[in-house]
Amino acid sequence: MLLYSGHEEDNAPHTQGVALMLSKVARNALVGWESHGSRIIKASFKTKEEGITMNIIQCYAPTNDSNDDIKDQFYERLQSIIEKCPRKDLTILVEDLNAKVGIDNTGYEDIMGRHGLTEREKRKWRKI
Repeated sequence: MLLYSGHEEDNAPHTQGVALMLSKVARNALVGWESHGSRIIKASFKTKEEGITMNIIQCYAPTNDSNDDIKDQFYERLQSIIEKCPRKDLTILVEDLNAKVGIDNTGYEDIMGRHGLTEREKRKWRKI
């Protein structure tokens, strides 16, 4: 089963979005899921522990090249989704920070190749 969250407009092309591919076991444990536009999807699963739900939030962050309003809107929406998850539940954030790693791998040779594009992004981390 594929859960897809894309454009919020009707009849928009499927050119952007995030998705979760569920195994048969995950599909059977699925309690519900929510689409939050083309960058965020949340799925909730029952667990073996009575009263505990596992929430998976998959998101795709805008790059630093994006307009500040777009970045602010994304992080505000993500924060709101996280805050709505009950604290007793297990919440897992799966995030593609969409960082540009560039071709300069000095100091990172053991974990990063030299196949990036442009320059490394100077991302300012936000507290979530």
